[in-house]
Amino acid sequence: MKGFRCVGRTQRFLAVFSAISPHFRPRRHLMTAPDYRTEMQHRFTTWNQINGATAMSATA
Repeated sequence: MKGFRCVGRTQRFLAVFSAISPHFRPRRHLMTAPDYRTEMQHRFTTWNQINGATAMSATA
């Protein structure tokens, strides 16, 4: 179970993770490098807005 001790917690984590992880894995092979960088910047900005994260909280 790769470090998970409870099957229920593992299932909850994987359910959320499977919904979020594609957001950070664009189809890179179909993009140019500048397009990829722009897309990832946009995705991380969106992610930070959703989570209410700021530069200060990331370093604290």
